[in-house]
Amino acid sequence: MIANQAYLFLIFTINGILIGILFDIFRILRKSFETSDIVTYIEDILFWILAGFILLYSIFKFSNGEIRFYMFIGIFIGCILYMLMFSKFFIKINVKIITTLKDIISKIISIIILPIKIIFKPIHFITINVKKINKKVTFFSKKEGFSQKM
Repeated sequence: MIANQAYLFLIFTINGILIGILFDIFRILRKSFETSDIVTYIEDILFWILAGFILLYSIFKFSNGEIRFYMFIGIFIGCILYMLMFSKFFIKINVKIITTLKDIISKIISIIILPIKIIFKPIHFITINVKKINKKVTFFSKKEGFSQKM
């Protein structure tokens, strides 16, 4: 019986670590991408839903749906251990990775778009100047009283 309780305590300590990692994933996303308040609220709700699913799954899988006080202590200890020992490094490394990936992707996109800009720049220049000429011709034809009837 004691061995089973120690096993469950360890399982729920690991669940606390997983919830800490999940929490940090949302923190990483917030540091890496600008989000509006509504997106932040949605992320918070999503976090709590996922954390709830993790805990419910573990409760039904490992303890047959029985809830014990030491399970919550294990979750708390797992979260605290993760936050104190690994969270800072996990966030720093992942923010750096995401920032580097964002830079690489933006450079690739700018390299892909550059030939398109080079091709369309003269076309854009011609269209703008044709519109200007068309406006001037229309203005002078109306000013001098030219009619379209011949």
